[in-house]
Amino acid sequence: MLPAFLLVLVRVTGFMATVPIFSYRNIPVIHKIGLSVALSFIIVTTIQNPLIALNGEYFLLLIKELMVGLSIGFIAAILLYALQVAGGFIDLQMGFAIANVFDPQTGIQSPLIGRYLYIFAILFLLSIDAHHMILNGIYLSYQFAPIDEWIFMFGEGNVARLVSDTVVTMFYIAFQMAIPVVGCLFLVDLALGIVSRTVPQVNVFIVGLPLKIFVSFFVLLLVIPIMFQMIEALSIDMLETMRKMMKLLGGQ
Repeated sequence: MLPAFLLVLVRVTGFMATVPIFSYRNIPVIHKIGLSVALSFIIVTTIQNPLIALNGEYFLLLIKELMVGLSIGFIAAILLYALQVAGGFIDLQMGFAIANVFDPQTGIQSPLIGRYLYIFAILFLLSIDAHHMILNGIYLSYQFAPIDEWIFMFGEGNVARLVSDTVVTMFYIAFQMAIPVVGCLFLVDLALGIVSRTVPQVNVFIVGLPLKIFVSFFVLLLVIPIMFQMIEALSIDMLETMRKMMKLLGGQ
């Protein structure tokens, strides 16, 4: 069982390194390792374990398992980045783009509104047990891509096509989330431009920034319920995209 356990552990570890919720840096590394080992032990005792010899081909299987785990987790993380992109669109229009904050979860600079939406999305995903569905996804991956098979679809470009389609979908969802606030801010800019032409005594640079911030928060307050519905649909799309990636990696 040891060779099969190591193969399962490599896939689960690669999956944990990229998938949302479990890959964040504020989770201690020892906890991630312990969870990966526990999940690997559960998986290896429930799937059909083939006899795998410890030879040169075994190291290639380790590389294959790592690529499978990283691919499944990465394709799930791409869609969730739509919240960060939507927040970047909103921050750019409302004047918060210069005030990016350091995100300890990803280790990069993130927009303020994007960080706000991302935290709400994570709490919402935890409330609907999306983390359990994500863990169920790594378990189901062994039905599509067994640990002893070499079937890959990288050469035909299907995986690259799926990744590009997912990135396009991510930007499309981000634009849908940001368009209510961005559209209202565009109207505010248009109104300020008319005011600056008709009443030159009004300093639109002093009046405009507080007004745009007030309008942005007011519109966000109105569209938050709709955003939660979009986040729920986003979680369904994320699981469906993971399933598509599993099928491609398994040659189906």
